[in-house]
Amino acid sequence: MTILFFLLLPWIPWGNRQAVWFNLSEQKFHVFGLVIWPQDLTLLAGLFVIAAVGLFFITTYLGRVWCGYTCPQTVWTFIFIWLEEKIEGARNKRIKLDQMPWTRDKVVRKTLKHSAWVLVSLVTALTFVSYFVPATTLYKQFFLFESSAGVYFWVVFFTIATYGNAGWMREIMCIHMCPYARFQASMFDKNTYIVGYDSKRGEKRGPRSRKTDPKALELGDCIDCDLCVQVCPTGIDIRNGLQYECINCGACIDACDNTMERMGYDKGLISYTTENKLEGNAAKILRPKLVGYGVGLIVMLLLFIYGAANIAPVRLDVIRDRNQLFRETDQGLVENTYTLKILNKTEQPHHYTLSVTGLPKDVQWLGRQQIEVAAGEVLSLPMSLAVDPYQLGRSMTKIDFIVSTTINGNIETAKQESRFFSE
Repeated sequence: MTILFFLLLPWIPWGNRQAVWFNLSEQKFHVFGLVIWPQDLTLLAGLFVIAAVGLFFITTYLGRVWCGYTCPQTVWTFIFIWLEEKIEGARNKRIKLDQMPWTRDKVVRKTLKHSAWVLVSLVTALTFVSYFVPATTLYKQFFLFESSAGVYFWVVFFTIATYGNAGWMREIMCIHMCPYARFQASMFDKNTYIVGYDSKRGEKRGPRSRKTDPKALELGDCIDCDLCVQVCPTGIDIRNGLQYECINCGACIDACDNTMERMGYDKGLISYTTENKLEGNAAKILRPKLVGYGVGLIVMLLLFIYGAANIAPVRLDVIRDRNQLFRETDQGLVENTYTLKILNKTEQPHHYTLSVTGLPKDVQWLGRQQIEVAAGEVLSLPMSLAVDPYQLGRSMTKIDFIVSTTINGNIETAKQESRFFSE
């Protein structure tokens, strides 16, 4: 499901564009009907905070399920392993194949495997880049050699990165390069669900036939087949206890359950459990750390939803003339010059009205007060304000510029503070 979501999301249409499009050239992110501008990137920071707190909450409760089920490194590694097994066979067959001299069969299998890896890596790279370049345009131009050099660079870069990470580095990324493996211990406790081996039931381990009674041999249920080690993407032996390399993927659980089923034993020798359960104690789900993470996650989600739902559809920035604070007109008025930048953050053109507060009512507005701004456009409007200096009580007056428009029957306004100088 994670792979399908990643692959299909750029192809979902939304009006005259794709639903999710990070348009870096115009500095705006489209997420379905939401348009996020650089001025709204506090939402992105909030999203990262939510992801961090959510990761802490899930890890405290269910261990490293993120690493085992949704981390791109893990997901793509399992895809590459599946292709490897389909083309070259199970682990023992692959070892024999590697030890064989280079025959025609070996060349064919190795070529097929690496070709499949490169193809998956290329599709991955193209999909990732299609979040930044419209997918329909990207695929058409890429294969017709009409894309820009930048597009080709990033596609090649992510193709090589995916091929190297999932095909060759694999557990090296998880064990030596991923920081999450290092600080997970601070979130674990004895009630965190982990992949655990029941040593009381499994020991003493040893091989035996299916017809043999293990109790007669003074053996536990573990037949020491080492399949749990062979299927582990990080190469650890879960029977040695909890280790920071374990990513909670459950591959060893499936392998062990299959072995137990063939032997006629109960499943669950390796299972999702807690340290308390392994020690024979009752597990506690609700505990202060977990509740704290949960409350923090809910609060951050509510704040993010509120912020996303209240993104202002219009923004106003005011830039004063830096060459001079003011000048006197032929009529004896004091004039200040500004540049107003009106940003239409919606996907439709709108008519805007400009005004100012904080100055006498007979202030002269020199410039347009009624403007039309296209969808997603930033309009720069030079203008001036002229006031009779005798109507001002001080040399500097605080003023507010206001821009207003009507969107879906609602009046939307934006305000920006500035200064008017008369001396």
